[in-house]
Amino acid sequence: MNFSDLVKTRQSVRKFDGQPVSKDILDKCIEAARLTPSACNSQPWKFIMVNDPKLVKEVAACTYGGVVKFNKFTDDAAAMAVVVMEPGTFTSKAGAAFTNTDYAYMDMGMAVEHFCLQAAELGVGTCILGWSRHKEIKKVLDIPSKKKIGLLIAIGYEKEPKLRDKIRKTTGEMSSYNKY
Repeated sequence: MNFSDLVKTRQSVRKFDGQPVSKDILDKCIEAARLTPSACNSQPWKFIMVNDPKLVKEVAACTYGGVVKFNKFTDDAAAMAVVVMEPGTFTSKAGAAFTNTDYAYMDMGMAVEHFCLQAAELGVGTCILGWSRHKEIKKVLDIPSKKKIGLLIAIGYEKEPKLRDKIRKTTGEMSSYNKY
């Protein structure tokens, strides 16, 4: 699949069929994330792969509850990736302080997207999650309390594979040349 087709194919999957995803496929996704560029090569992330069905259910249950029910679809995910923020290098931290920009978040976002693009190429669906009960996930996965969870990725095979229309701004609305 060429890159243009890949970016048109990758979409957030919210209906999984529950079929397991092989460790080989998950490892390929991790490798894609590992190769992501980062500020000063700081690689400020750690991907915790959760593929034990019992743990997947426990982590999934931490992505919804009470008033927040929009992530309940994670119950059917085959695996979850919990992306933990790790300290950057001295140089990346200095650059962040100087520019008032936390590059670690950008770096993590790129690594997560590399992961998801690799999954899409391999026929596996993903959904990036920004909301979860981090303290509970830390307990379930033995993540040190001082660590920060950045994002989660629900992973699995799509229950009813169908490419949806992408509703996006036009290129003229979201870009310009040489001036704002």
